[in-house]
Amino acid sequence: MAPRPTGEVIERDRGRGRVFALRFRAYGRRHFVTLGGADEGWTRQRAEAELRHVLADVERGLWAPGVGRAAEAPTTPTFHEFASSWLDARRGELREATIADYTWQLCNHLLPFFHAHRLPQIAVAEVDRYREFKVREQVLSAESINKTITRLGQILAVAEERDLIPRYPVRVNTRNRKLKAKRKRPVYLDSAEQIVAMIDAATELDAKPQARTAGRRALIATLVFAGLRIGEATALTWKDIDLANGRISVGDAKTEAGIRLVDILPALRDELTSHRHACARAKLIDLVFPTSTGTRRDKDNARERVIRPVVAHADELLAQRGHEPLPEGVSAHKLRHTFASILYVRGEDPPYVMAQLGHTDAGFTLRVYAHAMRRDEGDKERLKSLVEGRDWAPLGTAVGRTPLADASAEASESDETPADARASEDGRGGFRTCDLSRVKRALSH
Repeated sequence: MAPRPTGEVIERDRGRGRVFALRFRAYGRRHFVTLGGADEGWTRQRAEAELRHVLADVERGLWAPGVGRAAEAPTTPTFHEFASSWLDARRGELREATIADYTWQLCNHLLPFFHAHRLPQIAVAEVDRYREFKVREQVLSAESINKTITRLGQILAVAEERDLIPRYPVRVNTRNRKLKAKRKRPVYLDSAEQIVAMIDAATELDAKPQARTAGRRALIATLVFAGLRIGEATALTWKDIDLANGRISVGDAKTEAGIRLVDILPALRDELTSHRHACARAKLIDLVFPTSTGTRRDKDNARERVIRPVVAHADELLAQRGHEPLPEGVSAHKLRHTFASILYVRGEDPPYVMAQLGHTDAGFTLRVYAHAMRRDEGDKERLKSLVEGRDWAPLGTAVGRTPLADASAEASESDETPADARASEDGRGGFRTCDLSRVKRALSH
């Protein structure tokens, strides 16, 4: 029985850089085959893989000098070439905002470093070198650097599937290359007083004679009490809101999990009912929260015309009322965190909260849960009263309504809640008329 063929990989430094070759015995003779240089995409791992292929062909009698794998000098695309085609192939399946984000990561960070690399050259050491360079550069946060490494990993995974980079002995594990990023504390409205201030601020801004934007109150209430992303909220039409059954249908979402039915909380149902009365002429296909010209708001319009003015005015109202200002960083997206916190205070479990938010990240919902459960019982009870509509503003038009903090001055002194003002048994979607006499007392507990 003939001995099994053996061989080795030879590495040599030449003027053009490192060159890889194979030396092995085949058919009783020694052979030397040059593979190529590092500038052509050859690495130690790839050369070792090629040696295994050649020896297997020798053992089966298939290899011949000048024929086969070793005789070829296969080239692989550069990272620039492959990453560009990878991104182009995804333009039809990803949202424009996602494509813009990926383009920014590639053009500003990954390509300046890796653009000339052949795909097999992007091994563990190169990814580590990239990470160290970005840290020294001090342009991106650790979290943002990790996002670019995640994108690199996605691209290399496709390259591996297409056999453009070796599977031996192990591919680059981008998860292990990431920095330890400081976990941010979820930002959300901490108290019923802060939610009330946001709603009151929106009401007063809507009521200004020179106001060009209306419906701020209903939009803020929807973000706080339904947890919609700003793009989901601004895409809503009246046919998406089922007040009779207490459901909002979210169909314009960035993920499959985002397409969902959101239960309308009692307080929000009052707000949306009032907003519907104010938009009595609107058709089912019309937007619920349009601009002054009837078009859909984009995120920039919502931020500049609604969120920022409301946050600024809410801080003024809180200062007047002797309360702490809103937490730093309140945005439309952070109001989703408020919604998650509200659901936990109501006793909902994490799977339900994730479904309502359209989330797949259990870690996030549990972090919000941990912070929500630190509230004292008084805070929790005030939030529950607010959400259930027991301490809420009167029904009426969206403009010119009485601010919540002053509503009790116009109410009767009775502490009794009308018998017909109860919320539904499960607390979701129940309709009630508010008992205004209890608002100020609830917020002063």
